[in-house]
Amino acid sequence: MDLGLKGKRAIVCASSKGLGRACATSLAREGCEVVINGRDATSLTATAKAIEAETGARVIPVVADVGTEAGRAALLAACPSPDILVNNNGGPPARDFRDISHADMIAGVEANMLTPIALIRAVIDGMAARGFGRIINITSSSVRAPIPNLDLSSGARAGLTAFVAGVARQVAGKNVTINSIQPGAFGTDRLKSIARAAAQKTGKSVEEVDAARMAMIPAGRFGDPGEFGELCAYLASAQAAYITGQNILIDGGSFPGAF
Repeated sequence: MDLGLKGKRAIVCASSKGLGRACATSLAREGCEVVINGRDATSLTATAKAIEAETGARVIPVVADVGTEAGRAALLAACPSPDILVNNNGGPPARDFRDISHADMIAGVEANMLTPIALIRAVIDGMAARGFGRIINITSSSVRAPIPNLDLSSGARAGLTAFVAGVARQVAGKNVTINSIQPGAFGTDRLKSIARAAAQKTGKSVEEVDAARMAMIPAGRFGDPGEFGELCAYLASAQAAYITGQNILIDGGSFPGAF
């Protein structure tokens, strides 16, 4: 299927690795010019070269912390008029809610709610004026079903989800859509770090921790980031113009609900 993305310009935040990189790769494969972002120059440059080699697309690396005003300005300087914005940022570390300080809470909300809102505000009117825009927020399955010790991440991302629900309806008539993807357990560095922490706490091996978690997933495995990237590309496509204000769960069937 031709997704109608050839020549489109995309900004993908926090995309040197993991789900962000998967989204950037899928968009580049569909013919987008992609601005990727990360804080480590070496890793980001390597990612840009790898995506260019695989897809033939132009990939522009921007070394910046998307959680800062200067970092967001650098992204927009590299791509002032994006057709696609993929909001992504690392979540706060897992911890008991009793151990979260006020400063921790402010930082979590800043990273996972206020930063994506700031970028949306910067690009949405231009998208509406041009008659095409796709905004995709990478949140978490924990927005829908709680995950122990990820309360701050869940709360900030839930706040983003609620905030953009009304915004999405305001711009739908301009062919601008806003959706979120709620990932479950994917084979990323974050999942590995959580498994290592759980192993240290319980005295089990990382392999045992992973096996126990996979046993709880109906699909019987962790997600492949490439699967996530392809969903992102579809939501960015011309064909997805009638999908907006939605929160799409991709978790191998883990959430036990009919709706």
